[in-house]
Amino acid sequence: MIRHLVLFKLDEGVDRDDPRVVKGVEAFRALDGKIPEIRFWELGWNLSDRPIAYDFAINSGFEDADALRRYVEHPEHQAGVALWKEFATWVIADYEY
Repeated sequence: MIRHLVLFKLDEGVDRDDPRVVKGVEAFRALDGKIPEIRFWELGWNLSDRPIAYDFAINSGFEDADALRRYVEHPEHQAGVALWKEFATWVIADYEY
């Protein structure tokens, strides 16, 4: 299994209730069940107020590297990525577990 972690940092001046952010969260929330390669899917807003903390996280699981690749290339995923590019940056980590 592959764990795919994504941590998002909202751009300066962008808040969680910004309509673009709300739409971006909804787009990623809707991926569970739309993309068959997803084995595990959770996401949410960070609760920590530490200055090094990111704002939003996705924690997901995939059967193997090919399944992860198909997810990354999936049009629904790419549409969500396009939305988030307007207001955030992110880092990822993919590892076997």
